[in-house]
Amino acid sequence: MQVKYIVWSFEQKATRNGYTAIAGIDEAGRGPLAGPVVSAAVMLSPRADLAGIDDSKKLSPVRRDRLFDHIYRTARAIGIGIVEPAEIDRINILQAALRSMAIAARNLRPQPQYLLIDGNFQIPYPLPQEAITRGDSRSASIAAASIIAKVTRDRMMVVYHRHYPQYGFDRHKGYPTRAHKDAIERHGCCPIHRKTFRGVVTRT
Repeated sequence: MQVKYIVWSFEQKATRNGYTAIAGIDEAGRGPLAGPVVSAAVMLSPRADLAGIDDSKKLSPVRRDRLFDHIYRTARAIGIGIVEPAEIDRINILQAALRSMAIAARNLRPQPQYLLIDGNFQIPYPLPQEAITRGDSRSASIAAASIIAKVTRDRMMVVYHRHYPQYGFDRHKGYPTRAHKDAIERHGCCPIHRKTFRGVVTRT
C-alpha cells in the first residue's frame, strides 16, 4: 500500500514570507445534532514524519487514533477550542465554529506567527492568516489539526454516552443518523442537543 504524504506548500509559502511559527487550524462537529464544536490548532515541527497524515474524514478510526498520538508526541504545540451546544444555539454554528478556532489559536503555547485556516473564512484572532478551501486535504498543518479535532470530539461524545446512553452517542457521535433521529423521537432532546437544529425535538 502506498503511503500518502500531504504537501507543505502553504507552510513553505508562509516561511518564504518570513514566518517561522505556522499553525494549521480545523474544526470538527459542525453537522451533528448534539455535542460541542471542537477545533484544534497545530504547529508541526518542520522535521515531523507526516506519513499517512490526511484529512481526518478519509482515515479509519484506528488510523486516526494512531496519528493522534503521533501528532501529540511530535508537534511543537497544540491548542484546543471548544464551544458548547448552548452557545451554538445562541450565535449559530458558523460563528461557533469560528469562535472555537480562535480559542484553539489562543491556547497555543508558544503563540504562532501565522495561521492556516480550513475553509472560506478567517477567524476572529489578531494574527496574520489565510483561509484555505479544502485545507484539510491540502495543508499538512491543517490535516494534523483535523485529526486532533476529530479524535478529541469523538472521545468527548463517548463520555457523553455514559450520561445519556439512550441516544447512542458512542456510535454516531451526535450526527443525524437514522438511529439518532429515532432516539430523539422516542426520548426528546437531552442537555447536549442543539435545540435550534432541525430534527431536534424538545419536550416540556
